[in-house]
Amino acid sequence: MYQRQKQELRQQTSAHLAQTMTILSMSADEIREKIASELSVNPALELTDERICPTCHRLLPDHGICPNCCTLKSEDEESIVFVSPRDDFAVENYAVHSELSHEPDMDSAQHEDLPTYVLRQIGPDLEGDEKMIAAYLLTSLDEDGFITSSVLEIAQYYHVLPSKIEEVIQLIQHADPLGVGSRNPQEALMVQIQHLSGLIDIPDKTLDVIRDSYDLLIHGKYREISKIHDLTTKQINTIEKFIGENLNPYPGRAYWGEKGIDNNVDNNTYHFPDILIYYLNDNPKNPLVVEIIMPINGNLRVNEFFKRESKNAPEDKVEEWKNDIDRASLLIKCLHQRNNTMVRLMEVLVDLQGNFIRYGDSNIVPITRAQISKLLDVHESTISRAVANKTVMLPNKKVVPLSAFFDRSLNVRTIIKDLVKEEKKPLTDAKIVEVLTGMGIDIARRTVAKYRAMEGILPAHMRNSANLR
Repeated sequence: MYQRQKQELRQQTSAHLAQTMTILSMSADEIREKIASELSVNPALELTDERICPTCHRLLPDHGICPNCCTLKSEDEESIVFVSPRDDFAVENYAVHSELSHEPDMDSAQHEDLPTYVLRQIGPDLEGDEKMIAAYLLTSLDEDGFITSSVLEIAQYYHVLPSKIEEVIQLIQHADPLGVGSRNPQEALMVQIQHLSGLIDIPDKTLDVIRDSYDLLIHGKYREISKIHDLTTKQINTIEKFIGENLNPYPGRAYWGEKGIDNNVDNNTYHFPDILIYYLNDNPKNPLVVEIIMPINGNLRVNEFFKRESKNAPEDKVEEWKNDIDRASLLIKCLHQRNNTMVRLMEVLVDLQGNFIRYGDSNIVPITRAQISKLLDVHESTISRAVANKTVMLPNKKVVPLSAFFDRSLNVRTIIKDLVKEEKKPLTDAKIVEVLTGMGIDIARRTVAKYRAMEGILPAHMRNSANLR
């Protein structure tokens, strides 16, 4: 008897966690679709027109945000983070705080498919038939970002040497996201290790383990790895942790997930932002206010009438009605947990990236999802899900993906843009490397070329030609 109860509790906890993680990674549209679907089949769930604060659950007036949650708790507080009703955002705050009559600046939040994104980066380095080869390779990537055709097949099709195909593949692999265009997860990890080797400290023999003992590592066969590479279990654990926190074996999922190259998905614009950041009382000297917008209008709750009537349910309906109530309660709890996680995440991000929010891209602080997960004492995957499919409107009215708060290249790209903007004579990539090195930024020429391409900046010789015209 005791054993069965314990098992049921574990299943319920697992169901709660699984659904919370799923909802956390959903876009607002997906959450609305899920709730609409559940409302259509579950009589225990209802959506009322009541204006309830999503954070403190107090009844709100017809207009305005919660006076309890949007107030500074102390004079030392540098930001206010709270969840606000969606109708409040769409009708009132949207017009007041964004100073836009209808929608945010769509052009500032454009999103490309993966092949276009990569081709734009490497385009300036391609010559002649290499562009056709690159286009072919990129359009045949699978959802994980891996090449699905063999080098020999492509070489025969284009009547070139296999080495020519390999050169193009290497260019693709070193674009962003690193490792895209690899043949498998092992190769993707090796590309990322080689790129990071001059940027961060990498545990000893990490590349050797990935290259020679990848299958043993993913199956947890530490003893065999220890014999092959003369490593202790602690050292192998360190390598495994480094890989988990810094590398991505499936680079195609880094930005777009499983829907990344779905041509039916509208990737051109973001609609309403999920998060709104502005200054208290519109004064740049005041603390930042962060509104996390509820995905739905109204108040989602368990139907009280159904709950009361379930006590008198017919014998053949008892289990069914109980399941309906449990399912409704679970969905509501998961939505609350999603809100709590987003509040905690934004409190940390606004604290760390305050200067980026206030003063622009050049002030971004290099942070990782792994670092944030440690600060919040949650798994890194929780942070990844919380960041996914979310957009933010900054005080300057620019809409950016929430993932931009983790873009470690943004400040360097901004410096490169400024250097090119102020140049009297076009600076070559090598010269930009020298300037950046003098500023204390250690960067490779190829990385400069990649960042330049990401910003749509022509190579030096083409900028010179453009100036002559």
